[in-house]
Amino acid sequence: MADTSKLIRYFEASGSGEEARRMLDLAEQVVKGRPYRVADFTSPAGLVIADAIKANYPQLIVKTDGGYEGAERIRIAFVDSDFNGTVDMGIRALKVNWDPRFRLLTHRDVLGSLMGLGIDRSKFGDVIVQQGGAQILVDESVADFVIQNFTKIAMVSVSVEAIELSDIAPKEEKIKEVRTTVASLRLDAVASSGFSVSRTKLVSAINAGLLQVNWQPAKGASQEVKEGDVISMRGRGRMKVEAITGTSRKGRIGVYLKRFM
Repeated sequence: MADTSKLIRYFEASGSGEEARRMLDLAEQVVKGRPYRVADFTSPAGLVIADAIKANYPQLIVKTDGGYEGAERIRIAFVDSDFNGTVDMGIRALKVNWDPRFRLLTHRDVLGSLMGLGIDRSKFGDVIVQQGGAQILVDESVADFVIQNFTKIAMVSVSVEAIELSDIAPKEEKIKEVRTTVASLRLDAVASSGFSVSRTKLVSAINAGLLQVNWQPAKGASQEVKEGDVISMRGRGRMKVEAITGTSRKGRIGVYLKRFM
């Protein structure tokens, strides 16, 4: 059996210790003879944990699926490399319908009402809000319960029906391109430019735990970011450091950011 104590300590330090322990338990079940085991829905940060576990168990394969291409929240499966069957990720798609004349409901409204059913967030994948409705990805174990009990969102009556995963429409995201220069690649410098927030407020947000880098809690204002990093800020969305474009004669660093809103 691999020594995974260091791995657990590492993820405990980053605030993901509990999720790492759950995933490790699933992986060890496969090592002991199960063909595969599937974890609950997680952010892309869960894949970092899964890859670290796989490094300790080379006989395992890691598979992911969020129900549709481009899903942000995913389920991760640990699969025995000798298993040749189909891995059932246990994802079901539901369509929530409401009359748009009553109120323009938001992602927060839908998710908040779902959580009000007493179901853990890990049982829900992406929530894709559309005009007069939403599509949600759920664990198959709670799909029927949601269909029967999810009847209102913020006092607006809704109905729920099962749909095929192939009917899921990709999320429509607005993208704002930001090309700017910064004195350094510190998180506070880059994020304040990308989110159009003063550096002072940005530092306060970091200290309050409102920022993540690659879906992990920000380590601090001085944390350096690099090309490809995804920075998210609660209430402001997320952005990707698409490219570091060079350094000017005055020593300022050019960055190309894509902000998703």
